[in-house]
Amino acid sequence: MISKGNFSNMLKQAKQVQERLESTQKELESIEMEGQAGGGMVIARVNGKQELLSVKIEPEILKEDVELVEDLIVAAVNQANRKAGEESQKRMNEVSGGMMGALGNLNIPGMK
Repeated sequence: MISKGNFSNMLKQAKQVQERLESTQKELESIEMEGQAGGGMVIARVNGKQELLSVKIEPEILKEDVELVEDLIVAAVNQANRKAGEESQKRMNEVSGGMMGALGNLNIPGMK
């Protein structure tokens, strides 16, 4: 049986973890990750929340087949998002003591 004191302490710790998670999520908005494709002909930048910030395309590649350019854009964005997702997961696991990894298979809104 959980005593009132232990329960209060658990709630306090949960609130502290929640505050650290919220702070980390704000930090993730400010970090930028880059993905490249075509030897740097296409560069995509995303933030730590996997939001696309910019896409740069070397002008000479625009003379190529449209489908090739589209594929390079998709590849660069996917690479940047992968990096951002890994960094996000790493930071959230640091804050939560690995709890986020354990909860990763659960579909909890707002927790990615």
